[in-house]
Amino acid sequence: MKEIISDLRPMDFLWKTYDPYLFCAHHYDHYPRGNENMGPDASLGSRPIGNDFTPRDGWRMYHGRKIPGFPVHPHRGFETVTIVLEGFVDHSDSMGAGGRYGQGDVQWMTAGSGMQHSEMFPCVFKDKPNTLHLFQIWLNLPRKSKMVEPYYTMLWNEDIPVLHEKDENGKNISIRIIAGSYKDREALPPPPDSWAGDRAHHVAIWLITLEPGARWLLPETNSMADRTLYYYKGRGLKAADSDIPENHSFKTVSESSLYLENTDSGKESCLLLLQGIPLNEPVVQSGPFVMNSEEEIYRAYSDYEETRFGGWSWDSPEPVHGSGTSRFARLTDGRVEKRS
Repeated sequence: MKEIISDLRPMDFLWKTYDPYLFCAHHYDHYPRGNENMGPDASLGSRPIGNDFTPRDGWRMYHGRKIPGFPVHPHRGFETVTIVLEGFVDHSDSMGAGGRYGQGDVQWMTAGSGMQHSEMFPCVFKDKPNTLHLFQIWLNLPRKSKMVEPYYTMLWNEDIPVLHEKDENGKNISIRIIAGSYKDREALPPPPDSWAGDRAHHVAIWLITLEPGARWLLPETNSMADRTLYYYKGRGLKAADSDIPENHSFKTVSESSLYLENTDSGKESCLLLLQGIPLNEPVVQSGPFVMNSEEEIYRAYSDYEETRFGGWSWDSPEPVHGSGTSRFARLTDGRVEKRS
């Protein structure tokens, strides 16, 4: 008989995931107020600029030199799902698309046959701190879809389905549906070639929030699906009969329902759920490329050296999109989506 709870483990910056996911990065940076370039208004002299992953003073520059983030780099063979809870991300890519999103928005990008992009974290506020809190999930593409045309879409905060419930004691629970469905609520459509696009794959990406004292039943799903929960905020969680420490992940069997209870009286508990039927295909990863064989990895590097996956038309390796907090996306077909 399967254990209801298994593989309990502490979480750091990179979280362990399971097929069809490749990993999840958890960024939580308390940047100071911004300077005139939208970088941190602080000295960078003692930091290893270009490779700054130590959260000194509560924040990191990552690969950014003037602005925190990830300057231009290539990808092939998988998807990124970037969920921004706080702060902003400026996206630019080799397909000519770009934009600024954040404050609850989600960007879903299919790298497919190959593209370059940058992901910068502008410090847009000059009069107060610039907190950034996001998850970036790498979702694998099946062999048949690894060389599809690159694509990206925005799931704007205002459009993402959120289901609000109360338990038997009137305590509040919310389920934010990035992928999949819950009861009568369906997520917004993912990119067309995504593993999540077929409901038979039972892909689910949910953000679950339990107010202090709340108890909620996570429903069962297809027994072939892999299901993992990441407890990233809170001071007391019980899953079935197990106490889960904060900043720990755990697997649970998909064919059984599971009670989650926030046992703290003063602080909400927040979890990320990742679920899906595995691809069950070979995974060969080298840096920014994820394919099925070493030969395909060599081809990815060769193709990138030859074509630069469309080149880079932006005037900087770490472009940002102006001051202010307006959110927008300029898509590859020329359409512009705007949010306030």
